[in-house]
Amino acid sequence: MFKHTEIFRDNRETAADGNMGDLPEWDLDDLYSSTDGPEIAADLKWLGDEGPTFGADYQGNLDKLDAAAMLECVLRYERIQQVAGRVMSYAGLLYYQNTTDADRGKFMADMQAQITNMSANLVFFSLEVNRIEDDDLAGLLAENSDLNRYKPVFDSIRKMKPYQLSDELEKFLHDQSVVGISAWNRLFDETMAALTFDVDGEEQTLEATLNLLSDTDRARREVGVRALVKVFSANTPLFARITNTLAKEKEIKDKWRELPTPQMSRHLANDVEPEVVQALRDAVVAAYPKLSHRYYALKAKWLGLDKMEVWDRNAPLPGEDDLVIPWDQARSMVMDAYADFDPRMAELAAPFFDKGWIDAEVKPGKSSGAFAHPTVTNVHPYVMLNYLGKQRDVMTLAHELGHGVHQILAAEQGELLADTPLTLAETASVFGEMLTFRKLLDNAKDPAARKRLLAGKVEDMINTVVRQIAFYDFECRVHAARAEGELTPDQINAIWMEIQHESLGDGFNFMEGYETFWTYIPHFIHSPFYVYAYAFGDGLVNALYAVYEEGDPDFQEKYFDLLKAGGSKHHKELLAPFGLDASDPTFWDKGLSLISSMIDELEAMEG
Repeated sequence: MFKHTEIFRDNRETAADGNMGDLPEWDLDDLYSSTDGPEIAADLKWLGDEGPTFGADYQGNLDKLDAAAMLECVLRYERIQQVAGRVMSYAGLLYYQNTTDADRGKFMADMQAQITNMSANLVFFSLEVNRIEDDDLAGLLAENSDLNRYKPVFDSIRKMKPYQLSDELEKFLHDQSVVGISAWNRLFDETMAALTFDVDGEEQTLEATLNLLSDTDRARREVGVRALVKVFSANTPLFARITNTLAKEKEIKDKWRELPTPQMSRHLANDVEPEVVQALRDAVVAAYPKLSHRYYALKAKWLGLDKMEVWDRNAPLPGEDDLVIPWDQARSMVMDAYADFDPRMAELAAPFFDKGWIDAEVKPGKSSGAFAHPTVTNVHPYVMLNYLGKQRDVMTLAHELGHGVHQILAAEQGELLADTPLTLAETASVFGEMLTFRKLLDNAKDPAARKRLLAGKVEDMINTVVRQIAFYDFECRVHAARAEGELTPDQINAIWMEIQHESLGDGFNFMEGYETFWTYIPHFIHSPFYVYAYAFGDGLVNALYAVYEEGDPDFQEKYFDLLKAGGSKHHKELLAPFGLDASDPTFWDKGLSLISSMIDELEAMEG
């Protein structure tokens, strides 16, 4: 199958306006110089020739290959993935820069159709790998060390063996995806990008309106929420249709594949055991009272409120001003924190700023949120931000640069082994945030500044852990309910509100209309059940950081080895050098205890 190149975006709410200096934008020439240039034309022609040739050379013969021939087959397969990935990365990045541009949308759709048609010739590969007898495959791997390097790839493919369909059905599903999942994803993206919101008579984008939710002026926050509610409510029937269709399509595929749960395909892709995810989920839900419920009660006290409204959840603390952090200062803050940990981190991050690998400015039509896209292993990652100059934006920069550093280091593994399972893909990003936060905390000049930093970090961790597990529960309940029949918008809204009451606690008044806020979360559409990876990554990093603070003299080398491994090792093997084990039921309590201890410190400041 064609390498997965969908761009995942963090759901991070940011804020601010002002003079932030010159913000960088992408230079995509390292991928292609233009949509109709000779380079992309040559690659498309090569793919058009090589795809059918690969199929003709190997289809029906995979179980007859000796070790040397199998290695050649794998290397050719990997090269196809790389060239196709380059094309789709370019098309995707162009599109996300301006999703309302018809020409960019058409180009991405055309490239997606061409790559899908070409890669139909590759569908047989995974199917036939799964028909090779275990002993025969083990013999091939033992015979050739270069081939044995790809054992994790074969292991990953063979995890799907029990759920594999016939060759014809697999090809049909592959071809049909262009007018199925991909088409509904595109409808969601284009609809979200085209939405406008009336804020005191001014037309605003989604990103700009979300920014108001952390404005220092409470009245402006309320205006922002009410503008969002009005538009989300008007569009809820469409988003309910998209959600119903994709959930049903997934249910049908899962039924045919005999997957035991809707979540199982995500767990298999993440190379993580269902019981590990369940233990994470259960630990976080059990911790709601001592984390989110307790923190928001404290925040209500700071704000002088008996109960908060939903527009107070991301409110700045009293006394926090609208200071804008210029881009150059944000760069220095993150780069200094990276360099203090290890100069190599800063060296790896520097080209993002200097070579056009970051697109930071908020623009009409640009995709909301932030992401780091690895492209392909013979180019480099690109980072998208919507930078508005607040401290949280600096944390987002640290987060996405962490992804970028991870992706550069993992690229050494090659195209088939560089991709990191989502459960580990958040490691470097969350660690980068933690380094930056600790640097800022150490430099805090007075108790008030320390309090603001701690509160900001706690809120980010609640958004990363509590909020994302709540999202995961929402998805689980929606998919379970959809299996019983079509869901009305009101039914989906009701599930959302159940989850909000559970995760946020009794400290909020939930205004009418807030039940529609599920509609704008892109993860539900682009990658079902993706969201638990954030909580997994946060808990894992909290445990890793504790080991770092204990003074392990080899920590940096172990950490770089972890990042360089990409997707070549299981999480158990990668964490063992640090004395950690995510399958230990008590593992998650360590990370949750760190969040709780920060809330303890905030409560102590009140005394």
